[in-house]
This record gives sequence, structure tokens and C-alpha cells, in this order.
Amino acid sequence: MNIPEDLLKEAVRASGATTRTMAVVMGLEELIRKKRLEKLLQLKGLGALRLSQKKLAASRRR
Repeated sequence: MNIPEDLLKEAVRASGATTRTMAVVMGLEELIRKKRLEKLLQLKGLGALRLSQKKLAASRRR
């Protein structure tokens, strides 16, 4: 991988990570979380997602 040093240093500072690897992993996890949320919001806008917050929370516990 070729990650610009200044970007990596800023990511470590901004994330509070203790290692550069941890900062990269945290960044990737956040990107994935954000993209999943965007997809869910698109589904909701299409009316395809008709779960209440309570039902969604209950389905996660299963």
C-alpha cells in the first residue's frame, strides 16, 4: 500500500489510534459503516424498508 505520510499521520491524530494500522482499520470500518447506512437510507426512501426502530433492534438481538 502507498498511503501519503501526512494523511496517515492526520488519521492517527484524528482517530486517537495508537498505531498506524489501527488508524487504517478504523477508517475502513467507518467507511463500510457509512456506506451500509447510505444503502439502508436509500431503501427506506424507496419504501422497501418498513421496519420500526423497535422491530429493527429486536431483529438484531436474534
